[in-house]
Formats: sequence, C-alpha cells, structure tokens
Amino acid sequence: MEKPAVTQYPVDEFIRRRWSPRAFSDQTVPIPVLQSLLEAARWAASSYNEQPWRYMIAQKEQTENFAQLLSCLEPINQKWAKGAPVLMLSFMHTAFTRNQKPNRVAMHDVGAASAELTLEAMRHGVFVHQMGGILLDRIREVYHVPADFDPVAGLALGYPGDVNQLPEPFRKPEQEPRTRKSPTELFFSHLWGEAADFIKDAV
Repeated sequence: MEKPAVTQYPVDEFIRRRWSPRAFSDQTVPIPVLQSLLEAARWAASSYNEQPWRYMIAQKEQTENFAQLLSCLEPINQKWAKGAPVLMLSFMHTAFTRNQKPNRVAMHDVGAASAELTLEAMRHGVFVHQMGGILLDRIREVYHVPADFDPVAGLALGYPGDVNQLPEPFRKPEQEPRTRKSPTELFFSHLWGEAADFIKDAV
C-alpha cells in the first residue's frame, strides 16, 4: 500500500512517496540494501562533522536480538512493529568529542541522518516508520548505553505489507489520507508568523 503526498510544489518522487506505514511484509531486507541505508546515514551533514548518531540494529531472523530491541519500544508500538523485518534504535552523543561541551544540535543531526537513511530506503522500495515511543530506561539497561549518549527514536523498516493483517486500532489510520499544515503556517519571512512572500496557502 502506498499513499503518495499531494504536494503543492514539485518535489522528488521519493519524497512524495515516503510515508510511515505500520504494515510490513515478511520479505527480508537484503544485507546489501541495509548497508546502503546505513551508508546514507553515515554521510549525513553534522555540526563540526561530529557525526553524533549511533544506531542499534536487529533483524527479525536474529530472534533473541529482535525480541530484545522490540521490548525497548512502548507496548503500543510493539503490537505492530513486531511485524517489521528490521528494527533499529537511534542514539545521540550529547557532547562534542573535541571539547566535551554540550552539543545543542545533536538531536537535529541524528534526525538528518535518519532522514537520509529513510530516503535511501525509498530508492530500494523499503519504507521506514520512525517512532518516539521508546522505553528510555530499558534501552539504557539492556544495551549498557554510555552516560554521554541518549536514545532518540525507534525505527521499523521493511517492504509494505497488507493493512488487513494489522491488529486494531491501527488499520483505519493506515488507510486515512495524509495531511500537512499549510505552508503559510510553517515558512516565515520578516516577522514570526508572517508567511514568506512566495509561499501561498495550500490548495
């Protein structure tokens, strides 16, 4: 199932087609594809080239590893994420390695890495669902996360599956149209809340 965005301005097809499904097929994501996704994340931009991201990865065929990572998601997310062939957790290094000062933009940079991973995934027909619903304390305990790293998000990825195989209450939202705020609510110029001159209300 795909739900391409109805965009107001032209964008790349991978951006238009990208969305966050919960229904995944049983098809395994090949190792070379996973390698390409991680390589895309590796080359994301970051402040001072700090590269503050780290990822924990579990493939479904690695039964114990997968169950361990799945247990680090909020129970509501476990219900559907267990069907994904690959689960991941992203982490951020909270301080700069060059001077140990707090890295204010570390989470931004991790998000950029995950975005590049997600778009590279689209090139291979793989979809990514990122989620904030993760169990921070359990992640620290299970993976012995160093004190200067923080968990950021969970990621479930794989090939699209049958929405009817999802447990309720996930089926209906999966089939609803995608929406976004109007561009005039998001992109300003001159003053806060004043839409940029070249931006119009969404049609």
